[in-house]
Order: sequence, then C-alpha cells, then structure tokens
Amino acid sequence: MQQLICKFLASIIGIAAGLHPAWAGATDPAYKLSEPGVLSVAITGDMPGLVARDGKLTGYDGDILQIAAERLGLTIKPVTMEWSGAIAAVQTGRVDIIGGNVAWTQQRAETLSLTDPSGYFLNGITSKKSSGWHTLKDLENRKVGSMTGFSFLPELRRIKGLELSLYDSSDAALRDLLAGRIDALVGDPPVIDYALSRNESWGLVNLPFSDNNPDYPLLTGVGRQYVFGLSKDNTALANALSAQIRKLWTSCEVKVIGQRYGNLNEANYVPSAENYRAGVDRASDWKPPVCGR
Repeated sequence: MQQLICKFLASIIGIAAGLHPAWAGATDPAYKLSEPGVLSVAITGDMPGLVARDGKLTGYDGDILQIAAERLGLTIKPVTMEWSGAIAAVQTGRVDIIGGNVAWTQQRAETLSLTDPSGYFLNGITSKKSSGWHTLKDLENRKVGSMTGFSFLPELRRIKGLELSLYDSSDAALRDLLAGRIDALVGDPPVIDYALSRNESWGLVNLPFSDNNPDYPLLTGVGRQYVFGLSKDNTALANALSAQIRKLWTSCEVKVIGQRYGNLNEANYVPSAENYRAGVDRASDWKPPVCGR
C-alpha cells in the first residue's frame, strides 16, 4: 500500500511539473529573477513596441518577448513605470528586463546585458506633410520635440539653433506638434508610424533621416538595433533570450509579427553594414540576425 501511495504522489508531482514548468523548478537556476519562475518586465512605451493586456505582452517586442519567455518556462509579470527610471529599475532588481524600442548603444552595453536584436530601425523627422523634413539641416533653428532619456539627445542638441522640448510620452509630443507648439518631432519610428497610420487626418509624415552622417551616428545611423536589456549579472538569461530571438529570425516569424503592427518597411529587418557590436558586447565573429538565418 505504501508503495502505491508513493507512486501515486510521484505521478501527481510529474503532472504538476508538466503543467507548471516554472513552479516545478524547470527554469535555469543561473537566471537572476526578482521572483522564481517569473520574468518582471518594465512597461514604459507605446504601441507597437511593448505593452501589457490581460497579463500578457503585446506589440512587436511584446509578442517576441512573450514567445521567448514561454519557451523558457517563464511567467510574465508586467510592471508599469516611466522610461526615465527603467534602466535603474533593472540595475537595482526592481524589474528583470526592459524592452520596447530600446536602442543598442555602447554606453548601454557597458551597464546592461543586452540581447540580440529584435529588429532594426532608422530614426526620422515627424513634421507636416507640407514640410516633409528629412535632414539635419531641416531641424536648424526650429522647435523640436523628443523623448526624455533617448540616447541621441546629445547629438540633437548640437544642431544649430535647435530648441529642444522633452516629453515623457509620444502622445504628449504629438499633441504639441499638432497644436503648433513644436515644429517637428524625433521619436520612436515604430511608435510614430503606428500612430500616423491610424490618424491620416493629422496631415503628418515621418520621414527617415537621409543624411547617415557619421558625426551623428545615434541620430542618423542606418540599421540600428532594438534590443532587450537585463542586469549585468543576468547574462545567462540574456543569452537564453537571444537564442530564442534568433529562432524567430531563422523562421522569419519576426516578419509575421511585424505585419500585425505595421512594421512593413524592409529597413526594419536589415542590419547596418557596420557590425558595430562584434568585439564590443559580442564575439568578434558574431553576426546580427537576419530573416532566414
């Protein structure tokens, strides 16, 4: 009888482990998590980047991270916060990861463990269709809006005569642009494109910088990378997420996800010709992922 009871309990535990991999300790013990089996995610941005609905992530980065986390046996816990405090929240362990149009920079690579890219982008200028601005010179001596904490702000401030206004949300910046309180906006390309595609009556256009000026690499560089950021002591989890992200590139599922959120421009899937992460936060032979590879 005792043996039968033991076998019955063992079978129950086995079923529970299959249903709840995180609870059963299936996740890698090398992952540094604020809660066991739970990936706490900073929710800072707008669609189509990374937002939470009914406890699940949505948006382009949101879908990618949700898939990757589930494949690693992790449950998602969204944590709403302002972007200005998100990096510090990861570093101090308040949350495990940030994402949603987070650009790779060497400075961030020095303070965070950054994943392989979820996508690529080129910044642009949002202005009235009648203006159609797309160069650095177009912004000279104008009132320009952007977002608090963006990596390219020092470069933006160097433009001759530019008067900069900073915002905590894209909505607030777009409202001021429509009201004429600013002349142009340099924001998150996917967020701006998503908003404009649903509000054609605004009469605005977002045009990529045509300069590709090496003196303004963060502002005008081609094929820059969107990534997820974790703390420096969470390299094992960053690597595991990178492996899952690469699978989505190999299967081209990134493009299927992108179509759901208006990421139709091929530039969103093409890396820079300059492999600037190799030898910095990646091995010297590392290559950025592309669709089908």
